[in-house]
Amino acid sequence: MENNEQFTNRIDLSKLKESVGTIKSEIAKVIVGQDKMIELLLTAILADGHILLEGVPGVAKTLTAKLMARIIDVDFSRIQFTPDLMPSDILGTSVFNLKTSEFEFKSGPIFTNIVLIDEINRAPAKTQAALFEVMEERQVSIDGQKFVMEPPFITIATQNPIDQEGTYRLPEAQLDRFLFKISVGYPSLDEEILIIEGEHSRKHDPLADIKTILGAQEIADYREKVASLHVDNHLMKYIAQIVHETRQNKSLFLGASPRASLGILGAAKALAAINGRDFVVPEDIKEVALPVLGHRILLTPEKEMEGLGTAQVIEQIIDKIEVPR
Repeated sequence: MENNEQFTNRIDLSKLKESVGTIKSEIAKVIVGQDKMIELLLTAILADGHILLEGVPGVAKTLTAKLMARIIDVDFSRIQFTPDLMPSDILGTSVFNLKTSEFEFKSGPIFTNIVLIDEINRAPAKTQAALFEVMEERQVSIDGQKFVMEPPFITIATQNPIDQEGTYRLPEAQLDRFLFKISVGYPSLDEEILIIEGEHSRKHDPLADIKTILGAQEIADYREKVASLHVDNHLMKYIAQIVHETRQNKSLFLGASPRASLGILGAAKALAAINGRDFVVPEDIKEVALPVLGHRILLTPEKEMEGLGTAQVIEQIIDKIEVPR
């Protein structure tokens, strides 16, 4: 969403907007299309939120996460979730040192800045539960010790919505810890032709030419600017009305929690900053409402059998509530 009106920012967002434009250009060297997914990923990073990418195999979910890790100059690790994965395989474990006769903590792959969790729904509930604390509080508690994660700490998880064999439903408590659930669709015909042509002419690893654009300090600075953006009181009320309506809607069995309200607020501010504005407008809120709310609500069994989707319900809610002006 772009706003072409002339205005003077009280917060200088020129460098942030320039960085976002450069990142989009770098990603476009490898990824064809998926502009919406890229913008939402950048929005979540600036809003300090975790991202769940959902789509069929082969639509560049994992590749996009690896691209983000290459563009941002921070530590990166990848965890392939499998049914036999244990919590200690993610968090780490205490190992007895024979030389010192003491236990030493050996950190797991979660101790990084950007962690890609591939096929997150292929691990059982006890492994999923290992992520609860670290995703919400950015810390891990093991054997009475607390280990705080170095910022930025971002989880990018992928899952396939179609394959049911060997998968486990993500607990609602875990889904709620993702700021966005982004549905990654198929490319258009023209985009697919460009993908094929690009692969045919490519001579080396596409990630090799990707430049580093952001560091940890720059992300921290940009997040500070995003947090200070102006939001009118009537827009805060608008957010609360949208989320409150999910709890009253007859099509929904489960509504969204206050964490969703805070998620919409933070994401709307980040989206406004990406578009070069130091204030939020109603369109920002509408834009982020679906990826914030879609995975936090549950349809009633009757509506699910009728084929109604959560996206339709969210659109109905947004259409129902008067937009503040």
